[in-house]
Formats: sequence, C-alpha cells, structure tokens
Amino acid sequence: MTWGIGQELQGGKYVIEQILGQGGFGITYKALQVNLNRPVVIKTPNEYLNHDPEYDKYIERFIAEGRTLARLSQEPHPHIVGVIELFQEGNTHCLVMEFVPGENLFQAVKRRGALPAAEIVTYIRQIGQALMVVHQAGLVHRDAHPGNIMLRSNGKAVLIDFGIAKQIIPATQSSTDKAANDGFAPYEQRYKGSRDPRVDVYCLAASFYFGVTGKKPTNSLARKLDNEPLIPPQKIISSISDGLNRAILYGMALEAKDRPHSMQSWLEILSYKFNTEAKNPTVTFPPPVEDIYKKEVVYPEPTIEKETISDKPARKVPWVSLTILLLLYSLMGYILTAVNAPFSLSAVVVAWAMTMAVDVAVAVVVTWVMAVVVVVAVVVTGTFGVVWAGALAGAGNWVVAGAVVMVMDKLGKSFSKFHTFLILAGTSNIGLGLGWIVHQLLKPV
Repeated sequence: MTWGIGQELQGGKYVIEQILGQGGFGITYKALQVNLNRPVVIKTPNEYLNHDPEYDKYIERFIAEGRTLARLSQEPHPHIVGVIELFQEGNTHCLVMEFVPGENLFQAVKRRGALPAAEIVTYIRQIGQALMVVHQAGLVHRDAHPGNIMLRSNGKAVLIDFGIAKQIIPATQSSTDKAANDGFAPYEQRYKGSRDPRVDVYCLAASFYFGVTGKKPTNSLARKLDNEPLIPPQKIISSISDGLNRAILYGMALEAKDRPHSMQSWLEILSYKFNTEAKNPTVTFPPPVEDIYKKEVVYPEPTIEKETISDKPARKVPWVSLTILLLLYSLMGYILTAVNAPFSLSAVVVAWAMTMAVDVAVAVVVTWVMAVVVVVAVVVTGTFGVVWAGALAGAGNWVVAGAVVMVMDKLGKSFSKFHTFLILAGTSNIGLGLGWIVHQLLKPV
C-alpha cells in the first residue's frame, strides 16, 4: 500500500509529505520528523512483492543492510547521507535517512554544461572516499550515478540513495538488476545483478565521464552486445588531460577483471594521473538551489596521497623492428666480409647514406644500391651464378627497404629526424660490425 500525504507513522512521529520516487522494488517518501521539525527521507520495499516465495529472505537482507548503514552513521562521514533509524510500520519495513537540500550532479550538468576538470575531480574523489567506507563495511552501493551524487554549495559532494529496497529481487521477476541506471551501470550489474565492488568503480567512473564531458557514456550492454565503442572523453572535450582520460577509461573497462580491483586502487590512479591543477583547485561552486536531499557533518576527510606527474606520452622505441633491421645488417656484414673486404667499406658508406634518407623514395633507392653492392661482391667471387645474384638483388632490395622504411616511420612518431638519423646510423654500423665479428669467429684458422 502506498501512503498518501498526511499519513502518520509511528504514532505521529513521522508525517508523509510527498512521494520522491517509486519503482518496482520500493518507494521513497519525503516526511516530516515532527518532534524535531525536520524533513527526512523514508525508504520502503513495495508490499505487492510479499507474495514472492523468497520475499522474506530479501527483507532480511534489507534489514541487515539498513542496520549496517545505521552503524556507519554512528561515526558520520561528510560524504555519506546519514541513517536515522530502522522501524516497522505494520508489515512494512522502513529506513529513515536524512533529507539534504542541494543539487545533484545531473541537475548541475544540465544547468551548467560540462564541469571544469578541477571541480568534478574534487567531487568524484569525495564520493570515491565515501564508497571506500561503504565497501569496508561489506556493502556495495551499485547506483553511484549522477542523480545520487548531491552537490552542496560549500563544495561537498554527498552520496545518497543506497537503494536498500532495490536489494529485493524476487524470483518471480527478471534477474536483471533494475537498480542499474541506464548508461552508468556495467553490463554485469544489469545482466545478473552483480554485487562486486568493481560495479561501483564503473558507476563512479561513468559519473566522472558525464560530469567532465556533459554527455552520457555509451550504454554498457550496447558495448558488450553490439560492439558500440565508448568514445574517449578527450574526444568530446579536448582540454581533458591524457591522465584523466586514461583514468576514466580504466575505471570504465567493459570487463570487471580489466578494472582496478578496488575503489582505493582507482582513486590512487586518479590522484597519480591528475596534475597540479587538482592539487589546489580554485573552484567556484554554484549557488544553493531547490531541495533534493542530504546532510552535512564535520568529519576528517580520508586523505589519499596526491602525486604530480607529467601527462606527456612517453617515447616509444620500436625494439622489435630495430632488432630485425640489425639482423639484416648483420647478415649483410657477414656476406660482405666473406666475399671481399673492400665491399664492406662500400657497404658502410651506403649504410650511412641510408640513415639520412628523409622520405620513402630515397630510402628505397639507397637500399637498392646496398643490395647491388652485395650481389656484385658475390658475383665477383663466383660464389653464386648471375641468376641467383639477380634474385638476391631483388629480395635484398625489398626486404631491407621494407625494414628501413618501417623503422623510419615508427621512429618518426616519437623522435625528431636528427634522432631518427642517429638511431638508424647506429643500427646499421653495429649490424655490419656484428656480421664481421661473426665471420671472424666462424672462419677456419
């Protein structure tokens, strides 16, 4: 039975003022606590579910988790809504929580658009610290979407709506978690109602995505079933740093095994990736707006070490490609040493010329010269016939040219032309030298 406005509970201790929300699992009311003349929130499971054969088991969980949250409230946390009491009205179990005025993250983004990175990082870290406390108590929030993140005018974010009534998932209904908020829940929560803490990591990272871009992230089921891509936040707002971009995507990894194993791990990564702007952010907070709900208390905020690093991408050295090129030059050095020493000198000169090539065309031409040098050396000594020499020339041309062009292209992505020149010059000369050394070691005494 749904209570109407003016309904008295607990002998007049509470009076229902309005219905804040109603779903398949429960009802949320705003009520007045008469003796203290203050607004509160009362959450209840839906009574129509009491015909389900496992209803009693789910009610036991509702009560157990309500008591756990009440214990958390004995040492109030500045970023977790407080629990006042748990009682039973007739056959209906009720959880009373504090009503907190303010604006939620959904409303803030709707009103202001994408929030500055420094501001949203502050909010996300506060909610992440709250979720760490929740997880340590053996609970999983499972619904840390923007609608459940309240923003107070003093810069405090508070986590609300622990969705206790949503724990009631009757056997007569789908196992799909109806608590999942579209776009912010990982697919395993929506598919099988997961209670793994990594669900909260995904939800909070998705809320971060929304706050910093102003756009909802791609639905996780669409990512899983239809291979729809998750657009990196940096593609939407180019000013987002590489570090924040990576932290968000890591937290929103499609598979739970690919995400940070805990909220603490993700927060440490977020702190590590964030630059000096997040260390002492100057944030102008929005003016107070109409109600939703929350409470402020004074409590020392858990600290997570902040480190400042550069988000500049590290240079990538194509070690595999360079190794292949080194082996090709070593083979060339071995052959030239075996057939005629003067040709080794020619090869060194040509190798240096090759490293100065600035485009593909020059590289191919110079490589052809290198291949011809090898063939001429072989023919002069009579090691192979002319036909085999021609084949060796063609093969040598394309193999070495391909290797050089490939390495030049990869080096060019991380190094200047001068540094590319030095790397290729060193590779060619070291390779030719190794070929000479191997020949000296293997030739008969």
